[in-house]
Amino acid sequence: MSASALAAKITRYAIGSVIALGTSIVVFGLMYVAGIDTTVCSIAAFVAGALPNWVLNRRWAWKIRGKVNFWREVFAYVVISVLVLVASSALTGWTNAQVDSIPSGHGIRVLLVTGAYVAVQALFFAAKFLVYEHWVFAGRSRLRAALRSRHQVWTAARANRSP
Repeated sequence: MSASALAAKITRYAIGSVIALGTSIVVFGLMYVAGIDTTVCSIAAFVAGALPNWVLNRRWAWKIRGKVNFWREVFAYVVISVLVLVASSALTGWTNAQVDSIPSGHGIRVLLVTGAYVAVQALFFAAKFLVYEHWVFAGRSRLRAALRSRHQVWTAARANRSP
């Protein structure tokens, strides 16, 4: 892949991520101001952002059309997203506990707790791109191909042994 093609993919991924993050921030902030627990806010924000993010990544950033590979695309995407969800739930809960002295619904408290959610998303941004690029949206499983190749070498070596 050329440098310009990779740069274009990273740009599309970043734009899709910003759109998904914006959706998540709005949902998280509104629910948090309404007095809902930070774990519930994180889960709702995750779902609100993850669905458009997957569609934008698959169709726009990686330009994949047609049949979905459930295990590599959907299952792997969900596993990665759940890891990020657990991290964001933990950090927003911890941040909320740290700012307990600030009245709930106060602007600075909302900004700090929502900022913790954003920090987790930013932290995982590059790691998710690499996993998506080399596995989830790679078009074929490189891991499976490597294991198949290793098995074929071992089988051929065994077949060529003298008794």
